[in-house]
Amino acid sequence: MSDLENVGKEKLLSRSLIFQALDEENRRELASFAHIKRYSAGDIIFNTGDPGQSMMAIAEGSVRVTVLTPSAREVTLSELSAGDVFGEIALLDGGERSANVKALTNCALVVVERRSLLEVLQRDPKLSIRLIELLCQRVRRSDERMMEIAFLDLPSRLAKALLRVTVSAPGSPEKPLTKLSLSQSEIAAMIGNTRENVNRCLRKWQRAGLIELKDGWLIICNRPQLELVADPA
Repeated sequence: MSDLENVGKEKLLSRSLIFQALDEENRRELASFAHIKRYSAGDIIFNTGDPGQSMMAIAEGSVRVTVLTPSAREVTLSELSAGDVFGEIALLDGGERSANVKALTNCALVVVERRSLLEVLQRDPKLSIRLIELLCQRVRRSDERMMEIAFLDLPSRLAKALLRVTVSAPGSPEKPLTKLSLSQSEIAAMIGNTRENVNRCLRKWQRAGLIELKDGWLIICNRPQLELVADPA
């Protein structure tokens, strides 16, 4: 971590939607404004309703993102590790945090403040237009997933979600991942269902040879058949 103050911040932040909207010069400048903040295991990074004035990239360690249901039950949305970015929306609108984030291990985070981003965007309005385009792409993807939840049965939704993850970084459409490290609770949250229903479906697919569940990994064994489940004729 001794070199993190000088190198690597831009690379860590590169997965952010915001950084994708910037050109190389502005990415480098915004990364230079970022600072390092450390948390110990168990520390609260922020809670729902806290002021949102920054975006964070994980340099070391892992965090858990949770929300409280109306019945006060805590639900885990995701567990993030080195290279993951969170807090983008609050960085853009300056609104309240929409989830709780807690350090699972000792963490080092690269923090970008909202004022730094606004300074860059105000100098070059074209970057704001690019950012709007990328945000619209994300909204379209969210709309597609809402349509899936509303109209597709569980197996189709589950298959689509798994296939989508296999082509996301570090995978790609040309070289999709064959092993996924996702908990069944995380998968259930992705498709708007329960862990129990996801487990039953995955076990059925395992018996049919589509996937294998082994040592915490979900292994894709028969991708063509999974694609048929995702888009039945």
